Amino acid sequence: MTRTLMTGNAAAAWGARLAQVEYLPAFPITPQTEIIETIAKWIDTGDMDCRMVTMDSEHSMITAAGAAAATGVRVFSATSSQGLLYAMEMLYTVAGWRAPLVLMNVSRGLSAPLTLESDHNDIMAARDSGFLQIHCATCQEVLDSVLLAYRLAEDKRVRLPVIVNLDGFYLSFTREPVAIPDADTVHRFIGPFEPGTISFRASTPVSQAVAVLGGTPYSYFRFEVHLASLNGLAAYDEIAGEFTEAFGRNHEAVEAYHTDDADLVFVMVGSFATKAREAVDRLRQAGWKVGLVRPRLLRPFPEARLRELLTGKRGAAVIDQNLSMGKGGVLHTELASALYGRPGAPVLVSFIGGLGGRDIALEELFEMAKVTRQAADEGQAPAPRLLFTADELREVRKLQAIAQVERQRLKD
Repeated sequence: MTRTLMTGNAAAAWGARLAQVEYLPAFPITPQTEIIETIAKWIDTGDMDCRMVTMDSEHSMITAAGAAAATGVRVFSATSSQGLLYAMEMLYTVAGWRAPLVLMNVSRGLSAPLTLESDHNDIMAARDSGFLQIHCATCQEVLDSVLLAYRLAEDKRVRLPVIVNLDGFYLSFTREPVAIPDADTVHRFIGPFEPGTISFRASTPVSQAVAVLGGTPYSYFRFEVHLASLNGLAAYDEIAGEFTEAFGRNHEAVEAYHTDDADLVFVMVGSFATKAREAVDRLRQAGWKVGLVRPRLLRPFPEARLRELLTGKRGAAVIDQNLSMGKGGVLHTELASALYGRPGAPVLVSFIGGLGGRDIALEELFEMAKVTRQAADEGQAPAPRLLFTADELREVRKLQAIAQVERQRLKD
């Protein structure tokens, strides 16, 4: 095992290299391009035996990835933001093919307005596609999650593609200490890709539900994908246990940090959860019983584990780095449905933050804890809140005023 500083993008590339990926269809988009560039360099130097093809779009990229996986080839690719949305048609198609592959998504806010920085609206848009989802908080988790994802995708109980998500800029270009595991140990953990009955050969046709079908067989095959996704819950737990035995690192489906005696908890996904851990530590030093619940696995949704961790808590501050227009935070909505009518469910308080890469300060986490404690005392949650300061509002108003003056000047 080698320990070195590397970016989240480099960690993703190392995951693909250690998994002995055979085919890489690619299309560049900021901030994931470094992943493809790193692998391309290794292919050029002979350090990685992989065929890379630059496609004309993300739509073609996912089509090629799924087609290759359906022939028994281990496939890897990466995208971000608008690229993921451009490929959305084929996400549903490839999942319907039951073609296991791993796709990195380096989260970036969606336009318009345009931003190059991170939030989770892109990955949340893909949650109903049939792709499973693993969300990372550190660069080490990025590398490890790629290895876990191949085992999960290729498991006979699942046979579905997996998206591994990391936050743009906050992880993609941030260097952290990462342990690169021994290649032989990784090979024993993952093993060769055994496609079984999903492998397509022209000489031996099999039914993979890709034809035009009526409602009856269509319903059957679509629900089969749902059941296979649910199988991923037990499969992931087993695989994560084997990973801990092989590499000494624990990546449970849901991270629980100081939750045993907690009255209040933060609930969130992604790299900002590392800040929430620090906030938990500081609040505990001040006498608050606070914890953190962080789902790593978001599809399939680890509902039973989340219920177990949240039941009996007084309040939960649910922090969404996304915004479902006309509804609110996606994670808050899903937790509310999972806990609805359950005895001992906490008061859920919704916070929308980190959109377009906006930072979430420790002071804001402290304030969220105060608001959540008050809501728990009153037994009623306030309306969802956008994390936004008075100074930020003044800055936006100033920009609007400048635009208004310029507009008037052009009219005159």
